Amino acid sequence: MAKLTKPTRDRISTSKFAFPKQRKEPLENASHVRNAAARFDQVEGVTQAERRAAWKRIESAAKRYGVELKKPA
Repeated sequence: MAKLTKPTRDRISTSKFAFPKQRKEPLENASHVRNAAARFDQVEGVTQAERRAAWKRIESAAKRYGVELKKPA
C-alpha cells in the first residue's frame, strides 16, 4: 500500500474516507480499501452509527475497486 504524505492526505475529499468526520481510513484505491477493512475494528472514538456508515462506504468502495470483503464480526 502506498503511504500517503500529509499534503496528499489533506487533498483527499472528506467523502473519500470511511470515517469522514475524523478523516480516518482513506478509500482512494483497492489497497486502501483492503487496509480500511482490516483496520475497521481498530478505529477508536467513533459511534456505532458512524461505524455502520463507514462499513457501507467501505463496501461501496470495495465494489468500485473489485475488492472482496468479509463482513466484520
